[in-house]
Amino acid sequence: MTTTGAETVIAPARARTAAPSAAVRRGQGFQHGGWFVAPFLALFALFVIWPLLRGVYLSFTDANISGDGAGFVGLDNYREALRDRLMWDALGHSAYFTLLVVPCITVLAFLLAMLAHHIERGKWLWRLCFFAPFLLPSTVAGNLWQWLFNPGTGMVNHVLGLETPWLTDKAYAMLAVVVCTLWWTVGFSFLLYLAALQGIPGHLYEAAKLDGANAWHRTVHITLPMLRHITGLVVALQILASLQVFDQAVVMMDFSPGPEESTRTFVQFTLEEGFTSYRVGYASAISIIFFVLIAAVALARMWLLRNREEGGR
Repeated sequence: MTTTGAETVIAPARARTAAPSAAVRRGQGFQHGGWFVAPFLALFALFVIWPLLRGVYLSFTDANISGDGAGFVGLDNYREALRDRLMWDALGHSAYFTLLVVPCITVLAFLLAMLAHHIERGKWLWRLCFFAPFLLPSTVAGNLWQWLFNPGTGMVNHVLGLETPWLTDKAYAMLAVVVCTLWWTVGFSFLLYLAALQGIPGHLYEAAKLDGANAWHRTVHITLPMLRHITGLVVALQILASLQVFDQAVVMMDFSPGPEESTRTFVQFTLEEGFTSYRVGYASAISIIFFVLIAAVALARMWLLRNREEGGR
């Protein structure tokens, strides 16, 4: 097919005029889409970025809760925090709580998801029972388990035939908070595992059955490898959430640090310094230290996950 000279001249001109119009349309689309993102960015800056920057500033001052007479003290708050035994004790309590909760909740959520996935009758009822506690407010869960662990009227000692002072003994107080947390929050991880189980192709299990693999082998060689990414997500989320434990521990101990201060967590210690001792500058410094620790944990998890994925290729 031949083309005339006019056509060969006009075609590039049309291409040149069409290209800017497409770019303009893309720019207009971005501008219109920006209006949808703007409310979120404004709220994020107001309630996250600004408090963070304000906290960093206050951490270098001796500000009190009234906000008057805040003087610059440099790194004095950070030096005091690093030498504060109470801060390290609170951090140790949060770490101990995390070490107990994360493995237990990961294993328990997986087992409950496997049960709800494979059971045939009343499947919706099992799912509802496992997930429903997660919908309760933290104060309701804390008050409920405070009553259940009550040595005189609680059901735990009555059912188990014990006389354990769960909430008044240093050896058992944190364990009581752990049990409450497992019952209250396992539903979220259970839901993640259940969704992942439903996404595993059924033909993998059928092929394994034809090869003679029993239920244990199918679980170990198919289910667990297919859920490794969800397991990593569950562990990461639970670590970050457990390090910030506060609500249930405070409610169960009647807003006290527990017997011999055994359940005082890092968040509770920060609030006590800021709103009980009125040392806002020092509390801000503690908060920044805690923020750096949590960020380090999150970055370490991302680094390990990336190296594992690169090593598996």
